Amino acid sequence: MVKKVKGRMDESILVCVSYGPNGERLIERGCQLAHMLHCPLHILTIDPAPFDELDGEKSDYITSWKALAAQFGPETYILKDDEKRPVADVIAEVAREKHITQIILGQTAQSRWEQLTKGSIINALLRKIPFVDLHIISVSRSLKNDEGHFEKGVRAYLEQQEKYYRLTFHYSERVMYEGIFFKEQGTDFNNGVFKFMKGSEMLQVPVVEDIVKELRHVRMTEPLDDDIL
Repeated sequence: MVKKVKGRMDESILVCVSYGPNGERLIERGCQLAHMLHCPLHILTIDPAPFDELDGEKSDYITSWKALAAQFGPETYILKDDEKRPVADVIAEVAREKHITQIILGQTAQSRWEQLTKGSIINALLRKIPFVDLHIISVSRSLKNDEGHFEKGVRAYLEQQEKYYRLTFHYSERVMYEGIFFKEQGTDFNNGVFKFMKGSEMLQVPVVEDIVKELRHVRMTEPLDDDIL
C-alpha cells in the first residue's frame, strides 16, 4: 500500500499517463521515485474529448488511476479533458502550476514521420520547461500471464488485408503499424500478442497464425522489464 509522504519544496514529480497497460507501470515508477525523494506526486491524463464522451475502456483506466492516486492525496490525479491544445503545452502548464521538477513519460506515441513534420514532444518540453528533469520509460519487451509465458519480444509489423491484419517481420509500403510481437512458447506458428501504439493508446492484440482479426485490446499480460523497442 502506498503511504502518503510529506511534501518537500525542492522536488515535485509529475507522471503523464495515456490509455493502455503501461499507465499503471508509469504510476508505480512515479510512486517509487516520490517515496525515495519524500516529495509530492501528481498524475496527469490529457484527452481531447470531454470526459462524458469517453468510452468504457478509457473510463475504466481513469477510475483505476484515480484509485492509485488517492493513496497519495485528493489532489494527486489531474484530468485535462476536452483539451484541444498541443500535449506539450498542457504538460508545461501543469508543470509550472504545480512547481514540478521531474516528469515521467511513457515512450512517445509519435511515429518517425510525425516527429519530423510536427516535432518531438520531448524536444518541445525541453524548450518550454528546460529546468525540469524528464524520465522516459520505454515499452517492455517481456510479457507474462497466469496461463503461460511468451518469448522475448521482436520488432514486427501489421499489414492491412481486406478484412484483417497480417503479421510480418519485414517493412513495406503496406505496413499500417509497427510494434513488438511476443510469440507464445511451445508453438510452431506465430501465435501470441502484438503490442503497438495506435494514436495515443498502447494496444495489445491477439495474433493467431499470423492473423489479427481486429484491433481489440486484450488485458492478458503484464510488463516485466524496461527494455526498449
